[in-house]
Amino acid sequence: MNYVSTRGEDAPKPFTAILLEGLAEDGGLFVPERYPHILLPELKAMRAMNYPQLAFAILSKFAGDIPAADLKAMIDRTYTKAIFASDDITPLRTLEPGLHILGLSNGPTLAFKDLAMQLLGNLFEYVLAKESRELNILGATSGDTGSAAEYAMRGKKGIRVFMLSPHGRTSPFQAAQMFSLQDPNIFNLAARGVFDDCQDIVKAVSNDAAFKAKHRIGTVNSINWARVAAQVVYYFKGYFAATKTNDEVVSFSVPSGNFGNICAGHIARSMGLPIKRLILATNENNVLDEFIRTGRYRVRKSSEVHATSSPSMDISKASNFERYVADLLRRDPLRLKALWGQLDATGSFDLSGEKFRDMIAATGFSSGSSTHADRIATIRGIHEDHGVIVDTHTADGIRVGLQFREQGVPMVCLETAQPAKFSETIHEALGRQPDRPAGFEKLESLPQRFEIVDADAAKVKAYIAART
Repeated sequence: MNYVSTRGEDAPKPFTAILLEGLAEDGGLFVPERYPHILLPELKAMRAMNYPQLAFAILSKFAGDIPAADLKAMIDRTYTKAIFASDDITPLRTLEPGLHILGLSNGPTLAFKDLAMQLLGNLFEYVLAKESRELNILGATSGDTGSAAEYAMRGKKGIRVFMLSPHGRTSPFQAAQMFSLQDPNIFNLAARGVFDDCQDIVKAVSNDAAFKAKHRIGTVNSINWARVAAQVVYYFKGYFAATKTNDEVVSFSVPSGNFGNICAGHIARSMGLPIKRLILATNENNVLDEFIRTGRYRVRKSSEVHATSSPSMDISKASNFERYVADLLRRDPLRLKALWGQLDATGSFDLSGEKFRDMIAATGFSSGSSTHADRIATIRGIHEDHGVIVDTHTADGIRVGLQFREQGVPMVCLETAQPAKFSETIHEALGRQPDRPAGFEKLESLPQRFEIVDADAAKVKAYIAART
């Protein structure tokens, strides 16, 4: 399995050659030359597998240059009851016949990002040790990626983490998860701006080839292919848990801001997993919903990005979106490069005139958006009807997913975080605080270590250079 850039100018590379990278040298994102296809006999065998076995069966198709025994050992060390609270790793909860929530938030930071990040930490350490080199990770987070990356990388040999977050735009719990870490290899930078500003800095640094090489810069954002590949696994796991035979189809509803989570679903479907619909749910920052409905992709200015009660989706520029558009355009790098040039110049592009509905239908996508009032009503309704408390992002997914529910097709809503991370909104909806998992009772009162910085790539580069 070799990887190429969506923009077509990089030579094909194996998995370990792109593992530590963010953007390709031409500014594109790495994708496999082709997606592996799962045939029915293999799908049948997968149904009986536990999570580590399933992860190995899938990830070995993407990481062919890692010896099988080494890859299996890393996967077995990652997906354990000690780290994810159950042998099932991603337990399925049935609210009512045909309506399910896939539990993805049982890792160390109580968010779905742990499922990829915990593996990524082990993969990074493995490759760095093999090559006797160090890595300085630069990341941007709207809330959960940062803590998941930091908990996965803390104490790892040869790794430093520089994490940008929008100052005052994450929940107090999310901020405290990052800022309370005292590990000397973790650096938290609270940027004056919104998440898109943080993400722009990461891309600007990644595009500076000389700086990137000199300071050994890598990334853990969802532009990193290994993160997306690891997330493919739980779509297979969710499918098997929600069905009895491989003749059935399911639909997945996915809260989405940066397009990484649902991109993994798109890849799973492209590999042959029987997914009928991939339902993309946004909050008030509905850039992705607008594209799926209309074909127009229009990035908002920083001043137009809403601060919402599902803050991890307060994103206007979805960094993983380029992979999906590349597939819509049948991997035509020249057309894709022209579109992103237009996006950089004008802030938008429009595919509505190119049999767009047929293109979207072929990938199984539907979409919708949710408001704060919708979230409150959904959290309250799910609790009243089923005795379950969901977080604000999962509520967005359930709200939009139910709009596309079909008779006879199981609906699996992806849980993205535990409600304790967004206690203010839970209290508004239910008149009570959500329970806190053990060890997080006094998180916000712990000493915090972070620096407030301008959203300026040059200043962030200087900060990194002074510490590497």
